[in-house]
Amino acid sequence: MAAIFIWLLMITGIVHMMSRDGGSPGGTDTESELELPDGTLPEPTSGSTIRVLLMTTGYGSELHGEVRVSSDAGLRVSCQGESIEWNKADTYQILPDDTRFQNGNIRIEPLEEGGEIRLESVERGCGTPSYAGVLELRAVSGGIVVINELPVETYLCGVVPSEMPASYELESLKAQAVCARSYAFRQMTSYGYPEYEAHVNDSTDFQVYNNSQRQESSTRAVAETEGQVVRYKGEIATTYYYSTSCGKTTSLEAWGTDPGGGGGYLQSVEVCGEQGDYEKDLPWYRWTAQVPVQTLSALVSANTGVQVGTLSSVEVTKRGPGDVALQIVATGDAGSVTVDTENKIRSALGGSGYTITKNDGSTSQSSALLPSAFFTIEKSDDTFVISGGGFGHGIGMSQNGANEMAEQGADYRQILQTFYKDVEIG
Repeated sequence: MAAIFIWLLMITGIVHMMSRDGGSPGGTDTESELELPDGTLPEPTSGSTIRVLLMTTGYGSELHGEVRVSSDAGLRVSCQGESIEWNKADTYQILPDDTRFQNGNIRIEPLEEGGEIRLESVERGCGTPSYAGVLELRAVSGGIVVINELPVETYLCGVVPSEMPASYELESLKAQAVCARSYAFRQMTSYGYPEYEAHVNDSTDFQVYNNSQRQESSTRAVAETEGQVVRYKGEIATTYYYSTSCGKTTSLEAWGTDPGGGGGYLQSVEVCGEQGDYEKDLPWYRWTAQVPVQTLSALVSANTGVQVGTLSSVEVTKRGPGDVALQIVATGDAGSVTVDTENKIRSALGGSGYTITKNDGSTSQSSALLPSAFFTIEKSDDTFVISGGGFGHGIGMSQNGANEMAEQGADYRQILQTFYKDVEIG
């Protein structure tokens, strides 16, 4: 799962998602949005335009060494009021030393209404991605920045299937659409990349966009919830979401943030119904890892930068809402290290070298992050046994929980108001 945003998702996983953690160069061919006195932008609407910085293949960089584009609709390429048209048959290449950049930014758009631009120089999960709207190219030191400018509702049609399988229940897709829109609107009140006047990028830093093909079901979910967002005390909420819960969620305290004030809608809730925990039969609902002492010792030292030697113990010394681990102390024969907040804890205990057994008996190789911070850990002879539940940061909406709720008859409003407390949908 890309799970998104994000944004923060939103800070999904920061989907996903984790907390996301922004002037403006001359020569732009578009007018900047009017900023309010405090530096923020006006609250977006469904008719607003979002500017998305497109990363390279693998989301490794924001700088492209080349840009290759094509379109079945033909293309118009503009720079400072001058434009040329490219036909439908060819792929065109633009390099950082293109002389047009001396006059400003290059804008590329389809000749026909409804046409799309294939970005041939980038690969995504769906193969070669296509983009509605306009591609704006900016030459900077080291390469080209590519920004996709398009209506926010069209953008969401590329986010929802990239963040949640399009095969999921329609009501869960609608919940995801409202979450994605709320997260996007929050990000659109300022620029994540002020130097490029871009609100977000297309990776898990915010919300994953256009990694999967647009689908009829997810597009329908966006259309049937058009303009709807989650509000808390009148303000649009940052609607974090993630893959799978352990039966409970947690609060912003997991990230070391005061859960009061504006984040009061992100409380620990039980993800259960009349038949028990909604996700009790899903693979990541429960999981176990048996990690050799030497393996975990090496990982903790490498991940924290503290040489602890051979570990004798790893203790959870502080827990938060939902019983999430907020602090661990790892002690070895060469020293000890204290690690705070769920993401850093998951990072400290993550890495390659061990196998995770899931609820259904299937296995998965360990990765950079422990599946979640909802776990216990005990030492048994020369092995540490980590028993946990859920996948992701545990704050906000569980995407799989949302789908299970939808399968049992919940609509998208009920889903959202389960995971986000005291909110309004509209």
